[in-house]
Amino acid sequence: MNIDEIYMQLALDEAWKYQGLTYPNPAVGAVVTCNDQLLSIAAHQKAGTSHAEVLALIGAYEALSAHKIDFDPMDAHHAHSFLLALPEDFFSECTIYVTLEPCSHIGKTPSCASLLKVLNLQRVVIATHDPIAGHGGGASVLCNVETGVLQKQAEALLEPFKIWQKRAFVLFKIAQTSNGKIGDGYLSSQASLEHVHQLRAVCSKMMIGGNTVRIDRPTLDCRFVKERAPDVMIYTSQDDIDRDIPLFNVPGRTVTIGDALSFLDHPSFVLVEGGEGMLKTIRDKVDWMLIYQTPKLSTNNLTYNVDIRLEFLHQNKKDVDLMIWSRKID
Repeated sequence: MNIDEIYMQLALDEAWKYQGLTYPNPAVGAVVTCNDQLLSIAAHQKAGTSHAEVLALIGAYEALSAHKIDFDPMDAHHAHSFLLALPEDFFSECTIYVTLEPCSHIGKTPSCASLLKVLNLQRVVIATHDPIAGHGGGASVLCNVETGVLQKQAEALLEPFKIWQKRAFVLFKIAQTSNGKIGDGYLSSQASLEHVHQLRAVCSKMMIGGNTVRIDRPTLDCRFVKERAPDVMIYTSQDDIDRDIPLFNVPGRTVTIGDALSFLDHPSFVLVEGGEGMLKTIRDKVDWMLIYQTPKLSTNNLTYNVDIRLEFLHQNKKDVDLMIWSRKID
């Protein structure tokens, strides 16, 4: 790897930490350097808040000035105003690496491309262009731009965003032991459980199998992160579900029961939790699988006895657990 690829990989790795959590925005990472010295690494964390470029520039400011900002960097409008008020040559010797072309449009947050144009960094290095019509063009307003650095890796990161523009992006979550066993209570660390609850909080809908509901009687809330509980689709052909199950008593949620999957035709993010039967039933609808593998061996007989080929896209740790983002290969 050359130096540009090394820094872009850092930006990609940071963005993967927030994959899915930025819905309906894409996961994006950014790195700022000065004279080939790393100043900051950041990623977009939540829709409606500062983008990766802004958070990385705030971090770079703090590193260069040795001063901490006194406002919430997630406040995009405040952050943009602060950066634009800096001396015009403040970032003149800096390079910013971004996994996705800086946005040219103004939405809930100001334009990052316009910000970078005014700040006049020495270089802007971009992994891949924005695929959405009307959002691209940010690179064209900037000087000293290089594109295509680790483009293939950046497009893999961007795949859920591209899918949920036209239909549901379907993510099947699995928690298992190192020898592939499931069930038998919580298998994952608290950090993994909190991450699942973060995904539940931002998804359009959760989908779960009828048998899992009948046996486990789950709540399917977001109590570990104190966020709203998702709407739930219980996939079953037999509506014999006990309405006293905790998931029916969560305020503000809609629970649907049935076996129609037409809702997957609409742009959305659907998180699926279930066992072998559920996976076999909807395997053709699944885009990615997220596997939480805990360092434990189990004698439990339950497993996913199904033939599916996967491509591992990225992995990191959640406390002791290994978390693997995987694409289903048709």
